Amino acid sequence: MVKVRKGTKPPPDGWDLIEPTLDELEGKMREAELAPHEGKRKVEVHWPIFKIHHQKSRYLYDLYYKRKTISKELYDYCIKQSIGDKNLIAQWKKQGYENLCCLRCIQPRDTNFNKKCICRVPKEKLEEGKVVECVHCGC
Repeated sequence: MVKVRKGTKPPPDGWDLIEPTLDELEGKMREAELAPHEGKRKVEVHWPIFKIHHQKSRYLYDLYYKRKTISKELYDYCIKQSIGDKNLIAQWKKQGYENLCCLRCIQPRDTNFNKKCICRVPKEKLEEGKVVECVHCGC
């Protein structure tokens, strides 16, 4: 079950429609957190967690901004409960950042030479046959 903070008001109408999907993603998150990490690089351990976090935020973004199936109150409730990442969703609303995988990929201080992450470079500008893997999120 999705963590809901104690002492807050009950969820708004429509919560019962999105709760099963959020519970499923929360279960996947727990599995990713408890997965064995022997034989993996240090950065590879966090990649599944980033992926599931992205899926939860994208789910809320699609429901509210694309399909318009949930109310503003329910969306705000989910953001306040930290179910979705409001900063990542804010970037998705900007032109050119619709497919952003994580916020670390646009922070120049986290990359070599203060440039953008390699996953933000268009595929046609990369070398042929070169496998590109983001160090931060694995995309």
